[in-house]
Amino acid sequence: MTVPIAMKKWGNSRGIVIPKKVLDQLDWTTSDSLELELINGELHIRKAFQHKSFEERLAAYQGKIEVHSFDWGDPAGREGL
Repeated sequence: MTVPIAMKKWGNSRGIVIPKKVLDQLDWTTSDSLELELINGELHIRKAFQHKSFEERLAAYQGKIEVHSFDWGDPAGREGL
């Protein structure tokens, strides 16, 4: 999707307004933190990773704990002692 936007003066900086339909598709809200990265002269914007709070994790908990087994292979040193 290509959406034309204008750059405006904002104090000593410049700002852009991202249209609501784009924000809705990205699921971005006003309180989100974003990361900007310059790659070969292009600006890439993405939502920054944000750890969930304990309360958010607790609310998402559905009473299941998944346990995964992992094959570490044969002992290669003294770990089998």
